[in-house]
Amino acid sequence: MKRQLIIATAAAAALVAGGTVTAVAVSADGSGSARSGAPVSAGSAAHDTAAADSGTAHVQDGRSSIRMQDDDANGQDRREARAAKVSAPDAAAAALKAVPGTVSGLDLDADRAGLVWEADVLGKDGKWHEVTLDAGNARVLNQHVDTDDDDDAQERAALQNARTDAASAARTATSHGTVTSVDLDDDDRGKAVWEVETITKDGKEHKLLVDPQTAKLSAVPAHSDDDNDNDGADD
Repeated sequence: MKRQLIIATAAAAALVAGGTVTAVAVSADGSGSARSGAPVSAGSAAHDTAAADSGTAHVQDGRSSIRMQDDDANGQDRREARAAKVSAPDAAAAALKAVPGTVSGLDLDADRAGLVWEADVLGKDGKWHEVTLDAGNARVLNQHVDTDDDDDAQERAALQNARTDAASAARTATSHGTVTSVDLDDDDRGKAVWEVETITKDGKEHKLLVDPQTAKLSAVPAHSDDDNDNDGADD
């Protein structure tokens, strides 16, 4: 006779209570024979439920759909740019759905979670937030308040006074390749400017500047890179 297997109610209760349990199948005829399944983590179950109920905004500590090895080998940046399915502007839009405010920076990177977009957002709550997004589908993988970030009044003012945002700066620079980084920074004159990094299909990297007020695009002056490379050379 076929025996119907029932999951022990005690296991289900323990799961709800927050423990880690092993599912036990008990025969309907009371023979007491048990079959152990894989351990089930209540935390992960709750995580999956929350993700399903709340969409992307509250998913935490997830894995990217694009798995990549984080190394310093030649061509790594080009591989990341080719693998990313989510553009910088789309990543910015997804970050703002999770944290309403203004995106101050975007960076495409491969870490332990896989290929992700890291977005810095000055939220409407006045706090700096870091949002990690799947570079394959823009799902929010992690989101937290950046308590270590210095409260730079000048950066706040520059961001609030800018007429263009990080997404607009990225769209302006797309004619020079795939955007892999956007950051609001000071130029040689101490003026706030969007610094955008792109990479073309042939693997060449470009650094471009986008004026926060006019959206005018220009190349980074060659001497700026030389100055950075020579910092400390005379020490």
